[in-house]
Amino acid sequence: MEPTRITEMRLMNVQDELSAREPIFHRPEHGTTRADFALMMDAEFWEVGASGRCYSRAHVLDILEDRYAKSIEENWETRDFFCQEIAPDTYLLTYTLLQDSRITRRATLWRRTSAGWNIIYHQGTVVESS
Repeated sequence: MEPTRITEMRLMNVQDELSAREPIFHRPEHGTTRADFALMMDAEFWEVGASGRCYSRAHVLDILEDRYAKSIEENWETRDFFCQEIAPDTYLLTYTLLQDSRITRRATLWRRTSAGWNIIYHQGTVVESS
């Protein structure tokens, strides 16, 4: 039923770079402050959460600032990465995220800029139990 998705060889370096940044905002090596997160996000960033709700850049920054004000410990697993070039220097990275018993499909739209990688859009979708 699921499509077989295999990243093109020419995009494997991009996939490796981006997958090392996922799940977004949960990689302390890329920053843990509001300023760090703001630098990662495109000015037009927005997100659709696993709940289906839409979140603005400002709202996500508020949530992240609150989350990282206290100690957090997460043991999440990512797998099934797939990368597509959407436009010049713009890539869609999809993957599966396992959070304890919750499984979600994730999609992040990334843009390579002179300053580094920027997140344009992110979405999570819960995988229903069969």
